[in-house]
Amino acid sequence: MELKKHMKKLLSCTALLVSGALVLAGCSSPVLNIGESAAVPTTELSEKKSEDNAVSVSEAVETNEDGATLGHDDYKWWQKTIAYEIYVKSFKDSDGDGIGDLNGITSELDHLKNLGVGAIWLTPCYVSPQADNGYDIADYYNIDPAYGTMEDMDRLIDEAGKRDIRIVMDLVFNHTSSKNAWFTESRSGKDNDKSDWYIWADPKEDGSAPTNWRSIFGGSAWTYDEKRGQYYLHTFLPEQPDLNWANPEVRKALIDVADFWVKKGVGGFRLDAITYIKKPEKFLDGTPDANDGTVGIHAMTANTKGILDYLHEFKSAVQTGTDIFTVGEANGVSASDLPDWVGPDGVFDMVFEFGHMNISLSDEMNWCVTREWSLPEFKALFTASQENTIRTGGWYPMFLENHDQPRSINHFLPEGADRISGAKALATLVLTMRGTPFIMEGEELGFVNVNWPSIEDYNDISTRNHYKFAIDEGYSEAEAMKGVHDFARDSSRTPMQWDSSSNAGFTTGTPWLPVYDDYAKYNVASEIEDKDSVLNWYIALSGLRREHPELQTGDYTELFHEHEQIFAFTRESEAGKVTILINLSLEEASYDPSCVEGAKQLLGTNGESKKGTLAPLEAVVYEN
Repeated sequence: MELKKHMKKLLSCTALLVSGALVLAGCSSPVLNIGESAAVPTTELSEKKSEDNAVSVSEAVETNEDGATLGHDDYKWWQKTIAYEIYVKSFKDSDGDGIGDLNGITSELDHLKNLGVGAIWLTPCYVSPQADNGYDIADYYNIDPAYGTMEDMDRLIDEAGKRDIRIVMDLVFNHTSSKNAWFTESRSGKDNDKSDWYIWADPKEDGSAPTNWRSIFGGSAWTYDEKRGQYYLHTFLPEQPDLNWANPEVRKALIDVADFWVKKGVGGFRLDAITYIKKPEKFLDGTPDANDGTVGIHAMTANTKGILDYLHEFKSAVQTGTDIFTVGEANGVSASDLPDWVGPDGVFDMVFEFGHMNISLSDEMNWCVTREWSLPEFKALFTASQENTIRTGGWYPMFLENHDQPRSINHFLPEGADRISGAKALATLVLTMRGTPFIMEGEELGFVNVNWPSIEDYNDISTRNHYKFAIDEGYSEAEAMKGVHDFARDSSRTPMQWDSSSNAGFTTGTPWLPVYDDYAKYNVASEIEDKDSVLNWYIALSGLRREHPELQTGDYTELFHEHEQIFAFTRESEAGKVTILINLSLEEASYDPSCVEGAKQLLGTNGESKKGTLAPLEAVVYEN
């Protein structure tokens, strides 16, 4: 069974190696056991051999400084909660201008409380020219008027706090807007106080850009500034010049920004594009990977040696003496790198790494070149991340969607999958996997990708540039548009659907991005009244997490690793043990029922389930 078909098979299924040995798991076979994790100084991992000499990683024994084993109550608030990402522009408009705002979010906090959310990650709402929908920041200390005022932000923080919800701010620290006062001063000449706050370089002898690097959004990563007579570097758009983290004044300024928001009472930070902040000492051309002779900047600057030193400094300055958490967007960080990035000795509490999100792509820039993948390969990515996170007492952020990704139903399920059943199956994976679940707005309603016919229908600059790149590389318009339909960021940014009224209750005006045309059926008001809806399944899973602490902090053991249809695992702690079985295929699947012998069913997408068999896209949770 193929879980997802794509145009080209470029890579083969990978096997998972743990402690130097291949681990294959089934209910009555050796299992891969990943132990509990938390922000603790000591994590002892030991190997345990089964009777047939297969090797598994035994439960991590986690202790505090006094050597006492951690219990559920010792874990931090953000390790036991559910996080929810809000794309501010698309969540709820309170003033009829067609753009979501802070007061709109405040008005819908009860929806999030009902979901069991304890942390809201806001996409950037700072002052911005909106070249990249807010990820180009002109002023870190003020709210963009389109979203409200600082008083509105204070009110949101306060009202969320009354519901035991913390606000998490998005810190875009790799770059600023070209309209930021820092950059305005820096580009004014070579002798001002901020002349070295950005990455400047002289032209080559022929006047061309310093290197052949291509920005992530396409085109040269260098833009010439006439007044200064030099090029500046931008990993993304020309309107997003990269900051020079090698300058200690820049690092201090960014720490001051974070401190400002900590004092405001936020609960944490997500750090955007953080793997690009450290640049190489020399700017050299790379081997071209495109017809125009350019090379993607990711290969030239991501995770440059020395980056962790900067981030350790940031962590020490910002987090000491607080209960906030940090999660870094760490594209390019692999599972094997995680011990350096998370845990007490790492630089973040969690990192978003994208092995599973990029599983169908061989080249992130080229959406037209995709690959086949198998469910065992998909499972191996999660298990490897769990194993490498636990090594240093780190924690995992479990997610299948965010504002830069397509909708998970289209991304991870076979074509033709039932939308409601598929959404419930994936929700079960997100909300029962070890780690802090991150839900993208609309995911709880079963949102799917948009399928607009023309590239002109799409707002996102990255999507448009991916389309242009495909055309420039010789792909047909149909091939380029297929890539857009599969991966466009607009799919995760369409307005939230609150009810069946005009514009789905998002706005009384004209929405900045069209509301998806299925809003009459898939909306909060309709789904809350339907006991079999995706929304009510999310609410049920959230309640189950509260009732069963092992689903929050228990260890993770993968079952049936080689099964091509079923993703199965257990979560176990001193509080109890549960077994989760999810059929991610469109066919009935059988499994060895010994793993749930005598177990009580807690939840099931299809009602009472027959042990040993799962219907297509069925998910079941048992208490052992």
